[in-house]
Amino acid sequence: MPLGFQPPETPDPSSAVTYFPYFNGDYLAVAASLNGGNVLATFVDMVARWTEELGLQVQEPAIYTKIIEAALAQNDSKLSVHPTIFGERHIPEQLASVTNIAVSDLSLGHVTRALCRGIVENLCSMLPVQHLMEMGVRRILGSGSALARNEVLRQEVERIFPCPVVYGKDVDAAVGAAMVMFHRK
Repeated sequence: MPLGFQPPETPDPSSAVTYFPYFNGDYLAVAASLNGGNVLATFVDMVARWTEELGLQVQEPAIYTKIIEAALAQNDSKLSVHPTIFGERHIPEQLASVTNIAVSDLSLGHVTRALCRGIVENLCSMLPVQHLMEMGVRRILGSGSALARNEVLRQEVERIFPCPVVYGKDVDAAVGAAMVMFHRK
């Protein structure tokens, strides 16, 4: 946060951003989504259950590999997925939705690409890119197994964030799905 920033004395429960004390009297703004890699895991589980209901057995790791490969073949999708199946802390009643459904965007690749884009867009809705730029953010540190294992998710992060993205190595989501590194100009 900018030098001298002071968070509100009483946290706003309707805000997606929480402020935590940081070093040297600074504060860290955190927008931790409840819908990240767990949404992808739920999607893979759903596909596995559907294939089982059709009388087929496909292991989840194979499904994960196939959906990522299919999504890599799709540069874009008009399909829009709002992936908040677990709600969010600031709006727990908001659930997921899919819009702009067209025959041309029904492939597994289109759906997976749209899901990955939706996960990143949801995070951006909580802490908008414009706000990050105004606060002097110059790079993003992305971490978590979802980013580590999913090239499509990384592509969508890089498409949405206008600053360099650095991916943490061997960092679990418990450390943070995305942490912002502040560098004063």
